[in-house]
Amino acid sequence: MRFNSRLRIALFSGLIVFSSATVVAQDSNYIGQDLNTITTAVPFLQIAPDARSGGMGEVGVSSAPDANSLHWNPAKYTYLESDMGFSLSYSPWLRALVSDINLAYLTGYKKLANDQVISGSLLYFSLGDITFTDITGELIGNYRPSEFAISGAYSRKLTENISGAVSARYIHSNLTQGQSVGGASTKPGNSYAADVAVYSQHDLEFKNMEGFFAWGVNISNIGAKISYSDDNTQRDFIPTNLRLGPSLTLDVDDYNRLTFMVDFNKLLIPTPPIYALDEDGQPVYDDNGEAVIAKGKDPDVSVPVGMYQSFYDAPGGFTEEMHEIAIGAGVEYWYDKQFAIRGGYFYEHETKGNRKFFTLGAGLRYNVFGLDFSYLIPTDQRNPLENTLRFTLHFDFDAFQGQATK
Repeated sequence: MRFNSRLRIALFSGLIVFSSATVVAQDSNYIGQDLNTITTAVPFLQIAPDARSGGMGEVGVSSAPDANSLHWNPAKYTYLESDMGFSLSYSPWLRALVSDINLAYLTGYKKLANDQVISGSLLYFSLGDITFTDITGELIGNYRPSEFAISGAYSRKLTENISGAVSARYIHSNLTQGQSVGGASTKPGNSYAADVAVYSQHDLEFKNMEGFFAWGVNISNIGAKISYSDDNTQRDFIPTNLRLGPSLTLDVDDYNRLTFMVDFNKLLIPTPPIYALDEDGQPVYDDNGEAVIAKGKDPDVSVPVGMYQSFYDAPGGFTEEMHEIAIGAGVEYWYDKQFAIRGGYFYEHETKGNRKFFTLGAGLRYNVFGLDFSYLIPTDQRNPLENTLRFTLHFDFDAFQGQATK
């Protein structure tokens, strides 16, 4: 569809800046500035892709396993009862402004044995139709920028109560489709990444109620920096993320189940430092032409060093490091394993992005098929997913084969 060209250009430019934010943050982060947001390339990898977790405050590292576990914690797959299944999710993006930007997520799994599972997924982010023009307003062409990630995982039980998983991922980001930006030629960005995850589940009894306690850890998107330039002089970090948290599930009776869960997230990439200014308020450079760092660490490091450095490089010290931890909390209620109601809250410190929102969700399961819905309510600032309904469709092959046999 065609859309107001100025708004399109603004949205597109914002996405380009967001994908190159390592440079932007470094160039604008000087003494006296309170905001110090950590930004990366390909931020679509951080979006909650499914409606179930989207309705529980975007938590999922230790929630009950389902077909979408590859995004949150692939080690959970070994605790699934069914032999094979898949799901398809759809999330509108900036629906209040445009109608053709969206995120789609297809994922599935297959048990090799009782203690081994393979899984795969495709995450696709479409930026809609964008019209490119030159400085005189002449039409260059209509393009449809997009990004996608293809993932595969292997999960295995290590003991009776602990499982582990490793994932591999190919990332492709085509934002400019070869157009020149600021006089420089561009190309699609490509990267490879891996995940390492652990999940543990233990049965328990609590006040005459049975249930289980679980915890999970997932380090996702451990991978190479990405470049959109032909000469590869500027390479940006992808969103390597540490996610961990516990959950508690209680079977109130034979029909009612209640789960409480919390996720803690921290990006494992360098925090932008604070640069020094001279008496005239201008940046100070050393003999090599590099900006002098007043507080913090040099962010131009390798991926392994950046992951390690991310735990102590914040200019504000320990307090700022704590501010970099985003927290999600969720609750899920199931009746007779057929109908679910969900709620949650997500918190991010105002100096690190200020994402704060409530979420609501519902789920239905009926034999072969299942449906999940979620809705997001922002509290402090606008959110691209506000006033939109996300949904996920589940398909259970075991149930399908059972019906076919009957």
